[in-house]
Parts: sequence; structure tokens; C-alpha cells
Amino acid sequence: MSYLSLTAADRDAMLATIGVASVDELFRDIPPAMRYGRALDVAPALTEAELQRHLEELAGKNVVDEICFLGAGIYDHYVPAVVDAVLQRGELLTAYTPYQPEMSQGVLQAIFEYQTAVCELTGMDVSNASGYDGTTVAADACFVAKHATGKSKIVVTEATNPQVRQVVKTYAPGFGLEVVEVPHEGGTTDPARLRDAAQGAAAVIFQQPNFFGILENAPELAAAANDAEAMPIAHVDLVSLGVLEAPGKYGCAMAIGEGQSAGNAMSYGGPHYGFLAARSDLIRRLPGRIVGETVDAAGDRGYVLTLQTREQHIRREKATSNITTNQTLLALAGLVHLSLLGPRGLRELGDTCMALAAYAKERLGAAGLEPVFSDKATFKEFAIHTGRPARDALGDARAKGVYAGYPLGRDYAGLDDALLVAVTEKRTVEEIDRLVEALS
Repeated sequence: MSYLSLTAADRDAMLATIGVASVDELFRDIPPAMRYGRALDVAPALTEAELQRHLEELAGKNVVDEICFLGAGIYDHYVPAVVDAVLQRGELLTAYTPYQPEMSQGVLQAIFEYQTAVCELTGMDVSNASGYDGTTVAADACFVAKHATGKSKIVVTEATNPQVRQVVKTYAPGFGLEVVEVPHEGGTTDPARLRDAAQGAAAVIFQQPNFFGILENAPELAAAANDAEAMPIAHVDLVSLGVLEAPGKYGCAMAIGEGQSAGNAMSYGGPHYGFLAARSDLIRRLPGRIVGETVDAAGDRGYVLTLQTREQHIRREKATSNITTNQTLLALAGLVHLSLLGPRGLRELGDTCMALAAYAKERLGAAGLEPVFSDKATFKEFAIHTGRPARDALGDARAKGVYAGYPLGRDYAGLDDALLVAVTEKRTVEEIDRLVEALS
């Protein structure tokens, strides 16, 4: 709605309906010490015309012509026009989760097809209906592993996205988990060191490609976790699976990740959708919802919410997630994009990212901006030395209209001069040349 009204009469009617005389009485159970206790310092209300003008002035401050080499989990991929064309259909334009399957066959079928696409890409048997993002699904996967194994130790590689690691640590006390990190060595994880850390663990989480954009030896990491009788969990980029092996093919118990790369704009960091897929033996422990296919009384195909492992539906101690909903609309955007690309298009997308990133790495190296981790294979992202504090280099590049990357010193000690550069299929050779010029 473009306009919402709330009059004093509306407020009085609502208070009367719920049986209280005033707003103060409505909040009587909140201790006085927890209340603000004074009027908010808010400017007087604007007229509609004034407000419209004010918003236009604010929007005019947005920078819309910078060249973006930002990555670190959120990427500037192209979103085809057909994605919005499908999402804006009236029967699909809702972010709300269907609670009455018989009323929502179109949405349920879309979720079912989304689950199928995720399973095909990850090589897993079953997928849930999506999660909030790539961090919360990691925490949920840890709880699934605890449920399945009875163990409470979780191992996470240091080369996994710092936000993922932080969310897992935040959830850990509530889940009764102990989190252990395995340091990276020259940008990758040592399988032998991972195997030692995984002894007695419920699960091991590693990222492929990892946070530095480097390809880990994922089969060996999964094998090391399995040797220690811990569940291997691969945190992956959906777009990368057009050119990289599926986690299910190299022995992982679960595949999780941020789905933004497929079908979602950067959107200032969110909202997006997370995906979680697993082996079939874990199906009753997966968080959220799973849509299944069936037939109705007339023998026609239909879709239902087959499993819901939320505390609203089953006993609290058996629930694996207390998150209320999933990202139906954003996951549908991912499905539309992946369906449009198909296997061949997804492969071409991955090849294009790799080729452009290789060109950027070569050009930057020739300009004296050497890779932080030399001789390591990368996908669409890589780290370079800037020769000075990376934040200073970023500032200088932005003055030239280029957002050059992500400063690794924010998350990793000793890398204050390191910049993480992401190159997607949207970047051109000319834009990469501008990046080199801006940084050198």
C-alpha cells in the first residue's frame, strides 16, 4: 500500500476491542526500567507532497554508476527479466509460506520444483523449501547433525565465510554445541589437520570455493570428516555447481549455502534465500518444510506440505528449527533463473566467471598487485596484495568510480593489505582494465 492511515478513532477502537483503556495499559507488563520514558526525538510530520520530495532527494544520493567488484558472499550477477516477469504474477507474488496446501497448489508446485533443482545441483536426495540465508541454514545444519549423531562438537574451517562462522557460534549456546575452528594454511585447509579436529565431532563445515575464492580439495576434506565419523557439510555457491562437482558426489552428508547468486539481486545485502539439502536418511530432521508430490481423490497430481519439523507443528524437543517461514518468493526467483539457464547455460555462466576472473588476476599481477595466495585455483573470486592498507586503496578506487572489493583485514589478522576481488559475468574487459587502473 502506498498510504496507511491511523486516526485516534482507529486507535481507540483497537484498544476497546482487546479490552484495554490506553496504550500505557496495553504495555503494563513491561517493567518501567525497560521503557523509553520520554517522547521520541522525531521531526514533525510532513505533508504527502513534502514527503515525496524528501524521499526523492534521499534517493538522489544513491550511487548507481560504480563498477562493482564486491563479493564475500553476495555477488553482482545478472538477473534476467523473466525472473521478475514470473514473480509478479498475482498467484505467486507473496513471500508468505503456504499453510493450507489445498489453497496454494501453484506455490507448492514451485517449491517442489525448487527442491528438485537444488537436489540435482548438489547431488543430494532431499532439499527443504529454503531458509532465510546462507548463515542460518549453516546453524540449522549443525543442529541436524547433533540430532542425528548425539554429539555436540562442530568443526568449522577458518576459510569458511566469517559471517557463517559467527552465526554458528551465536546459535551454539542455545543448541548446546561446542564450536572448534581449523585454521587455514596458505588459503586452504589441511585434510589431516581437519581429520584430527573432527574426532568426536557431529559435523564438519567447509566452504567450496572457500571465502578466499580458492578451490579446496573438497573430496579429501569430506573423506577426512567421514574417517572421523563426523558429517561432512559443504557450504557451496549454487552458480559454481555448473562447473564444480556436486557435494553429494564426494561424500557429503549435507550441502548448504547462500542462493543469492541465482536469481537474486544484491539488494544491499538482503533479503535472499538459503538452501539446505541432505541425504535421504536425514529427511525427518531437516528444518523448515518439505513439499511432496501426491495424487488427489480423483487421481490428479497434487502437492502437499509433507514434513514440517518446526516447534509449531511437533514437540519442541524434537524440532530442528524455530524459524517461522522460508523465503518462498526469493527461492522461486532462483528456480526461474536456474530453469532458464539449464545445465548448459549454468556451465557457460561458470566458465565466463572463471575466464574473466583469470584475466583480472593476470592484469592485476602485471600491475604489481600480486595474489595473496599464489598458485591456487580460484573460481570467480581471489585475493590480492594492495601494497598499502586495503581500506585506503578502496577509498582511492571509489573516487574513480570503482568499488574494488572487500578488505580481508576486517576478518583475518595480518591481511590488512589484502583485497578480495569478485568478478562475475557482468563485468567487462574494459571494466576490469578500469579496476587495474584504479588500484595501481
